Amino acid sequence: MKNLKYKKVEAFVFRLWEREVSGEKISQKETEILEKWKIHVEKDLNETGSKESKERILFALEPYFAQSTIVHHNISFKKYIYQVAAVILLLLSFGGVFTYYTFFKPDVYIAESVNRKVHLADGTIVNLFPGAELTVEKSFPADTRIVGLKGDAIFSVVKSKIHPFIVNADGFSTKVLGTVFKISQSGNDKAVDLYEGKVAVSSEGVPVYFLKPHQKWTNFGIPRTAAVLSISPGKNSGKNGSALLSLSFNDVSLDEVVEVLQKNHQISIKYPKEVSGKKITADFTGGSTDENIEALAFILGLEVKKENNTYILKK
Repeated sequence: MKNLKYKKVEAFVFRLWEREVSGEKISQKETEILEKWKIHVEKDLNETGSKESKERILFALEPYFAQSTIVHHNISFKKYIYQVAAVILLLLSFGGVFTYYTFFKPDVYIAESVNRKVHLADGTIVNLFPGAELTVEKSFPADTRIVGLKGDAIFSVVKSKIHPFIVNADGFSTKVLGTVFKISQSGNDKAVDLYEGKVAVSSEGVPVYFLKPHQKWTNFGIPRTAAVLSISPGKNSGKNGSALLSLSFNDVSLDEVVEVLQKNHQISIKYPKEVSGKKITADFTGGSTDENIEALAFILGLEVKKENNTYILKK
C-alpha cells in the first residue's frame, strides 16, 4: 500500500466501502484490502483521539442528515442513505486519523536541554526554559487565545484589547491582553513576574490578583495561598529586593501561615502547640506587621506580646 499514491488508494477504498454498506457483493480479496487499510491508518491513533475525532466528524455531518428529507425524487432514498453511511464510515475509520492529527491534535513544543523560542500564529513569542512544555490548540488564535504550560517560560504577548491571552499552568492561570511576563513552576512553588503591561492571576481558593509592572504573584509553595510582592532592583548587591503588598490564605494550616509571615516580615512568632494544626482563612492585604499579627491572634482567640522582633501568642 505504501507504493500507491494516497488519493488513488483513498478513492478505491471509498468505493469498496460504499459497496459494502449498500449491500452489493464484495469479494474476499476486496474485504482483505479494506481490513489492511483500516489497520494501517488506525495503528497510531489512541482511543481518546479516535473518540474525539469521531465526535467532531459526526457533529460536522449533522446538516447532511437534515437534508435527507428533501432528496430529489429521482434519487433513491435508500441509495442516498447508503452513500451518507459510506461517507461516515470512511471518515470515522480512515479519515478520522487524518482529521485528528491535521485539524484537532494540539501542537506541543518542548524545550529539552536548552531554551527554545516559539513564535505563535498571533505574533506572540514564548521563550521556554529547559524542561518546559507549551501546548497550543489548532484553533489558536481564537476569540480567546489559550495555551497550556508546564515548567517555566517568558511570554511576550502581542496586544489585543478584544482577544485575551490566557496561560493555563499547573493549578493557576494568567490572563493578559498584551504584556511581557514570566511564569515559574517548581514543584508546588508557582509564580508570575510581570515586566510590562498588566496581568490577572487566578488560583483555586484565593482571590484574583491584578499585577502591575515590577510585581510578582506567588503561592510560596502552599496550595490555596496567594501573595503579591513589589520587586525592586538591589542597588549594591545586584539582587532584587521585595516587599509584601498583599497576602491571602484559604483554609491553610497555622504552621504554614506562620512560616510565610515570619519569612516575609523577618520576625519570629511563638504560639501554643495545641493550635498548630488549626486551619486559617485570612486576608492580610495592606496591613503592617503589627496589624497582621494582631489579626492572626484574633482569629486564634489569643493575646499578643511583642519582644523585639518576636511575637508571642498566648491565652
